[in-house]
Amino acid sequence: MTHTMEQKKPFKALDIAYIGVCTALIAVCSYISIPTVVPFTLQTLAVFLVMQILGGRNGFYSVLAYLLLGAVGVPVFAGFTGGPGVLFGTTGGYLIGFLLMAMLYWAAEALVGEALWVRIVSLIAGLAVCYAFGTVWFLFLYNRSNDPVGISTALGWCVLPFLIPDGIKLAAATGLAAALRPVLRKQ
Repeated sequence: MTHTMEQKKPFKALDIAYIGVCTALIAVCSYISIPTVVPFTLQTLAVFLVMQILGGRNGFYSVLAYLLLGAVGVPVFAGFTGGPGVLFGTTGGYLIGFLLMAMLYWAAEALVGEALWVRIVSLIAGLAVCYAFGTVWFLFLYNRSNDPVGISTALGWCVLPFLIPDGIKLAAATGLAAALRPVLRKQ
């Protein structure tokens, strides 16, 4: 069943449990990190998976819960960090971009449905929005406190190294979702 953003459908206890478990999954995947200017983590794998198994509405709330936990200081971000300094720091735009990705996914699901191609296209488009928002955010904050860098440098640091790994994560998440969706949807 497709959930539209306009519906005022109440959350079931099982929805809340899945949102909580998936929020924890995103946090655990953020701990698996290779430090760079923007750390390599498995957060995007988790966000891709969460969106596909929970759907737009519940996936959005899982990502929102993850960001709120990090914002209040719970160390759920890469490198066991948390707090507003991380969320609103130079790489925080990419974290907030996850929420934009979830919003786009939810909207696509509400407008077009849950077909595999819709899920994949909306996640790719959401990732592009995440990259764009995060890079603009990064440039703004980085250039305020360091020697200014241009868009090509920022893309070289923050986007280009992630394109292939994020493509692999999307494929892996889609494969995992194909196995998990039927089981979870029966609940």
